[in-house]
Amino acid sequence: MCHDDDSLPPQPPDPGPVAEHGPLELQAADGNRFAAYQAVPETCRRGNLILLPDRRGLHPFYFRLAQAFAAAGFRTVAFDYFGRTAGVDSRADGFRWGEHGLYLTPAHVEADARAVAAHLRDAQPNASTVSVGFCLGGSFSWRLAATDLGLAGAIGLYGMPGFAYQVIDQLTAPIQLLVAGADHATSVHAFEALASELDKRGKPYDMQVYPGAPHAYFDEHYAEWADACRDTWARMLAFTDQVREEA
Repeated sequence: MCHDDDSLPPQPPDPGPVAEHGPLELQAADGNRFAAYQAVPETCRRGNLILLPDRRGLHPFYFRLAQAFAAAGFRTVAFDYFGRTAGVDSRADGFRWGEHGLYLTPAHVEADARAVAAHLRDAQPNASTVSVGFCLGGSFSWRLAATDLGLAGAIGLYGMPGFAYQVIDQLTAPIQLLVAGADHATSVHAFEALASELDKRGKPYDMQVYPGAPHAYFDEHYAEWADACRDTWARMLAFTDQVREEA
């Protein structure tokens, strides 16, 4: 199960004030209009962040998570995947994401991510841009590191390593793999195999496995995984700080 409408993202360490947040609509180069959600910190100390939701698209968990990333200092935009087939309506519980997911392609996600990146760079043209994704969004986040989008780095939580393997030779930015050790969807072994291939090719990456953690552990309701959530925040921020300095 991915995040649902009741999920609550853990808060980042030392959060700062969020100046503004709310919905917006963007348009990709192919004409697709899609829903997005923007959160802007009072002080944009960590650059731009593209937030890719799980397989359900842009539902309320990602509104709250965008605000959490803004509190951590990122100008953040989360975006929906299903504008081409489902318009810009709500993706709350009950949205039939499986039907629309049949028509979703990596090219669609990349086109929409380009529009998000352009929106962010219009506001902060000299800031570095990173992507962070969850579940299906984690898979797509890693793929964006193999495009000419100019990302400084790409993070994925409990994504599918096969998505990264498909573009492994084209990776031009470091990726971070944050792995739920008891994920029902993807085995730790599959991530270890991906890491081995990244090592062989000299591709920069960071990987952390949280033994026993379930899929979608990044949720305040999982009190027993609070330490893993704190460590996840620390690793994401350390990774993005490092790649921003190197960009």
